[in-house]
Amino acid sequence: MKYTYYESPVGSLLLSGRQKLERIVFPKSKDRKTPPEDWRYDHVFFTPVISQLDAYFKGRRFKFDVPMALTGTDFQKKVWKELAKVPYGETISYGELAERIGNPRAGRAVGMASGKNPVPIIIPCHRVIGKNGTLTGFGGGLDVKQALLDLEKQS
Repeated sequence: MKYTYYESPVGSLLLSGRQKLERIVFPKSKDRKTPPEDWRYDHVFFTPVISQLDAYFKGRRFKFDVPMALTGTDFQKKVWKELAKVPYGETISYGELAERIGNPRAGRAVGMASGKNPVPIIIPCHRVIGKNGTLTGFGGGLDVKQALLDLEKQS
């Protein structure tokens, strides 16, 4: 596994992957860990991802097109695919997302799948909010979710 760190406006993100990007982990994430000894630091491998993240945080990129290798269930992948369609600067509720995948009663399951998103920001799970418009759980912390939403409102 290759890895690097990306110093973003929302903290130091851990990027990892083998042949393609597999994970982005926020500093406050419960999944955050020190890379194991058998992981290899390789900043150059992640240059395309870093370039697109830089442009995103400068308000100049609204969609990502980095190669990714996502591991998850078929349901999770379906949710992530639909999440990727939520336009920059817009939000959607878990219930609306459940309807878009053809399973209107799966709001809670959609929330769980969104929480398992291995590449936040790239797949914009921060754009999913509660039905009443409030911010709900986010692996990077609600302050990071709000910062990402605020960034997108400014562009």
